[in-house]
Amino acid sequence: WPTVFYNRTCRCQGNFMGYNCDDCKFGFTGANCTVRKTLIRKEIFRMTAAEKDKFIAYLNLAKRSISPDYVIATGTYEQMNNGSNPLFADINVYDLFVWLHYYSSRDAFLEGNLVWTNVDFAHEAPAFLPWHR
Repeated sequence: WPTVFYNRTCRCQGNFMGYNCDDCKFGFTGANCTVRKTLIRKEIFRMTAAEKDKFIAYLNLAKRSISPDYVIATGTYEQMNNGSNPLFADINVYDLFVWLHYYSSRDAFLEGNLVWTNVDFAHEAPAFLPWHR
């Protein structure tokens, strides 16, 4: 990211994560993020009616919940006048996943108006199977 937006970063210690190192890494819980939390993703066709209803309710909640941690860029760096006019917007949790998927599968823009068209990080990379499950 351009340093006009971010001029310092930090590295979280232990099992903490997040922009302020206030959250536990995925798979951990507890006051010190030391308790392992095992999650099992169930096949949707094997869920009970109550489990399916709960799953759909969480999807709908994600559509109504603004992400507390992320915003998205709504313009290019050039459109932002090299950082003097930042163009960012809030996004709900559901649409954030859609945006991440789109962003990781689109063409990559390189310096000098070059475009890397033969790349698709969403579908031709190691994360394909867990992401698309």
